Amino acid sequence: MQKQDLRQYLLKEVTSQELIQLVSENIKPFYELMAYYRCAMMEVETKFRVLDEHFSLRYNSNPIEAIKSRLKSPESIAEKLSRRGFPLTIDSIEKNIYDVAGVRVICSFPKDIYMLADLLLMQDDVVLVEKRDYIKNPKPSGYRSLHLIVEVPIYLHSGKKMVKVEVQLRTIAMDFWASIEHKLRYKNNIDKEEVKSIAEELLECSRVSAMLDQRMEEIKEKIDKL
Repeated sequence: MQKQDLRQYLLKEVTSQELIQLVSENIKPFYELMAYYRCAMMEVETKFRVLDEHFSLRYNSNPIEAIKSRLKSPESIAEKLSRRGFPLTIDSIEKNIYDVAGVRVICSFPKDIYMLADLLLMQDDVVLVEKRDYIKNPKPSGYRSLHLIVEVPIYLHSGKKMVKVEVQLRTIAMDFWASIEHKLRYKNNIDKEEVKSIAEELLECSRVSAMLDQRMEEIKEKIDKL
């Protein structure tokens, strides 16, 4: 995206006066920061694609079903800073928001998640900042996923810069549940009386999907022993 296109996009997308001022007065630094996050995101994606290719060649197996990536929108960044009481500045974005760049890795089986996470963190240019295991400790809603905040280097004309990226690793079943849960839970036309009932059903679906993951992994292990 060209700088002029970015300016037009940002001014079109944002509505907060404070955010408009931030973007207008800091268009070049903001553009550069987003470019850094985009580059870091590509670095992490590449690391996972290399691992998947290695497993394909060495073991005739692909532990990764899909890789998705995204950059937070300016509005989402501003909302998160505001909600947490941080100033709306370029510096504050870099220091306080760890998930501006996000990479989601969809795996075949739960064991693949931990294997890939370990292999990523073994790489000497990857620094673990934070780890949250919502598979072993699901959220009350039933959400399951392994979250990592990592720092990876990008190389600029001025030298090396470490940039944070959020990595989410989950199975196909976990990803399906999370995607559908988000769509259903945030529908505006749901009766308040129905919300609790729906939440309980979604939680039960999460338990069922966890059992499915376990069963499928057990079947795979049986096949591997044949």
